[in-house]
Amino acid sequence: MHHSPLLNLLVEYKDLYPEESATAERFISFVSENDQCFSRSLSIGHVTGSAWIIDPDHTQCVLIHHRKLDRWLQPGGHADGCTDVVKVAFKEALEETGLSSLTLLEPRIFDIDIHLIPARGEEAAHDHYDVRFVFEADPDEAFSKSHEIRNIAWLNFSEVSRQSEGNISILRMIEKTKNLPGGKKDQAEGDYN
Repeated sequence: MHHSPLLNLLVEYKDLYPEESATAERFISFVSENDQCFSRSLSIGHVTGSAWIIDPDHTQCVLIHHRKLDRWLQPGGHADGCTDVVKVAFKEALEETGLSSLTLLEPRIFDIDIHLIPARGEEAAHDHYDVRFVFEADPDEAFSKSHEIRNIAWLNFSEVSRQSEGNISILRMIEKTKNLPGGKKDQAEGDYN
């Protein structure tokens, strides 16, 4: 079954983050019950893939200012039928940032989020079931901007807290970044806040 790899990753995620089990259960139910969950033609919602891109020191991340949503977010987008969500996250990150130095840090899911996309034109409001993977990239590499975004930047985590407009999932990913191996272990706690 083409849903099995994602379902296996979601079960592993639920075990790793029991405090997020309600969201993981909702995500698992959606994927299990909807054969077309990877297609944006499923009007109630669909699976999307995102990349949480951090620098080698784990003190900053890449955010894009999304043109349609008018918000600062991590790179990501629609699966468009692709069931390999890691591949989706990588493809979207490459298209939206142009960073060729992208390296997947771990094959398991880094974060999940279910969020409502407001109605726009003929498109009804629907949920995005977003699967996020963590990547590292070289902060000195130049970006190449996509037409879908207004701006793109490396932001220190303290700046992200101000730019994220209370986006709980971005703040949650910053917290999870603190627990990743590598990075600056001698980093002062204040640099993350």
